[in-house]
Amino acid sequence: MDWAHFAQQMASMARDLLSQESLSGTLERISRSAVELVEGCEAAGILILHGGKIETLAPTEQLVVASDRLQEQAGEGPCFDAAHTKNGERVFRVHDFAHEPRWPAYAPQARRLGVGSMMGFLLYTEDEELGALDLYSPSPGAFTETSELAGWLLASHAAVAFSSARTHTQLEHAMATRHAIGEAMGILMGSHDLTEKQAFDILRRYSQTHNVKLREVARQICERGGLS
Repeated sequence: MDWAHFAQQMASMARDLLSQESLSGTLERISRSAVELVEGCEAAGILILHGGKIETLAPTEQLVVASDRLQEQAGEGPCFDAAHTKNGERVFRVHDFAHEPRWPAYAPQARRLGVGSMMGFLLYTEDEELGALDLYSPSPGAFTETSELAGWLLASHAAVAFSSARTHTQLEHAMATRHAIGEAMGILMGSHDLTEKQAFDILRRYSQTHNVKLREVARQICERGGLS
C-alpha cells in the first residue's frame, strides 16, 4: 500500500465531498470513493437504521440493496451491527461468509447472494451516529488489515461530510418551511383581515385537526390561495 498516494487521494476526496451540492451527491461520492480507494472493494453503500427498518443510500450495485434487505429480515449482519454499535464495536471485517458463525441467519443467504467478504464501518461524529458504510467483495479474503485501515480512514472523512451535508439540507428545509408558513399567514391575514397570531392559530388548528404537517398546510394555502 502506497500510503503517500492514498493520503493524496483522500485529500482530493475530502475536497470533492465538500464541493457536492446535495446530500445525495455527497453520499454517492462516499460510496464511489470506497470502491475506488479501498483495496478489494467492488461494491459499497450506506445503511441507515430507522428502528428495525433499514434504508439503503447511494448503493453502487444492486447487491448492496439485496444484502441490506437480508440484514433487515434477519435482524443481524455486519453493517446492521455496526449501525447499532453492538458491544461498542465500530468496525467489522468478514473474511469469508462460507465460514462465518456470528450471523447464522444472514451469512448463508449472503453467500448465496454472491457476497464473499465484507466490511462495515460505523459513520459517526462526536455528536451523532449516522449509519454504516458497507463494503463488499464477491471473493472470500478480499479485505486485509490494510483494507480495514484504509476503509476506517475513509469512513472517518465520510462521516464528517455526511453530517455537514445533512445539517445543511435540514437548514435549507427549515428555511423553506418558514418561508412557506410566512407566505401562507400573509394570505390568510390579507383575505380574512386577521392578525399574525390569528393566522398562525388557524394554520396550527387545521394541522392538528386534519393530522397534516404544518408545512403541508402552508403549501396548500400558497397553491390555492386559502384553505379549502
